[in-house]
Order: sequence, then structure tokens, then C-alpha cells
Amino acid sequence: MPESQSPATELTSQYVAQVTGDLERNTKEQERIGVEIEALQEQLRALQHDHTVLVNMQQALGSASPAAEAAPAAAPSVPHQTSAEPEQSKPKEAAATGAKKTASKKPAAKAPSVKASTATAAAKPTLVEVIRGYLEQQSEPRSAAEITTALTQAHPERTVKTTVVRTTLEGLVAKSHAHRTKQGSSVFYTAAAASEPDPAEPQQVQKAVAAD
Repeated sequence: MPESQSPATELTSQYVAQVTGDLERNTKEQERIGVEIEALQEQLRALQHDHTVLVNMQQALGSASPAAEAAPAAAPSVPHQTSAEPEQSKPKEAAATGAKKTASKKPAAKAPSVKASTATAAAKPTLVEVIRGYLEQQSEPRSAAEITTALTQAHPERTVKTTVVRTTLEGLVAKSHAHRTKQGSSVFYTAAAASEPDPAEPQQVQKAVAAD
């Protein structure tokens, strides 16, 4: 009997090890996808902000355009004399020049708003960048709760949650951009010194593409 039970015990331990490994991989994959979802949500919020700014500018320009178009429309009422053919061409020319002026003014008014909205979107870093930059500035390990409190104080305009910060930190650990240490039941995180040159490479590639 003991001899027949030993193979079953070994097979059970193999299944347990395999299930444990699959569970760890599944958990890490969920954390990685969670970080990507958070980054996409940041981009979506930035795009929604730009959309609101553009809609407001479009409404402002739409309410101002009838007043600008009313001036050329009133011009044909001024010349009314006996000769018909020369005077009919003047209102058409005035209307054409007025339409050209209003058309030339509209792009000039939209340009600053587009530049301003894109500048604000580019100036706002993602949560991953903010957390990584905070870790690089710290000389001691920090917990997820401490990082959440510090980011909430430094960025009051953001809604920072401890669960999202912890998921983001785990994603940085999975990518070797941060280190995780455990002291008792608490987990602390520090920035990985070896991962510092990594973000410079995509920035250099983006600059080169923009220069081309």
C-alpha cells in the first residue's frame, strides 16, 4: 500500500506546483493589463478634455460668425443707381471678399486653442510616469499607502487610489523598473537603478521621428 500511494502523492504534488505556477502567471497578467488600462484611461481623459475645449471653441466661433457675415450682406443696399450692370458686380465682389475674410479669420482663431489643448495633454504625465518619478526621488523604500498619500498631496487634481497605485507598482516590478521588498506583512517599493536608461531610448526615437 505505501508503494502505491507514493506515485499518487508525487503526481498530486506536481499538479499542485503546476496550478500554483499558472495562478501566479495569471495574477501577473491581470496586474499588467490593469496598468495598461489605467494608462489608457489617462489618455482617454486627456482626449475628452481636448474634445470639450474644441467644442467650446467651435460654439464660440459659431456664435460670432453670423455677426461677421451680416456686414457683407448689408453692403449691397448702399449702391442703388441707374446703371445696372456695373453696380451688380460690386455687391458680388464685396460678398466674395467678406467671405474670404471670415474664412481666413476662423483658422486663426482655432489654432491657439488646438495648440493650447495639445500642450496641456503633453504636459500632463501618466500615472505610471508620476509613480516612477516619485520612486526615483526617494532614498528609502516606500509603501503603496505612503506613495498614494504623497501623490495626492502633490497632484490634488488627480484621483489617486491605493489599489491603482499598488497595481501600477507591481507592473513596474514586473518590467524590472522597480524593486519590491517585504518587511513582515508590509511591502515596500524602490526604483530600479538599472532601468533608468530605458525611458530615454523611446524618447530619443520619438525625437528622431519628429525631426524627420
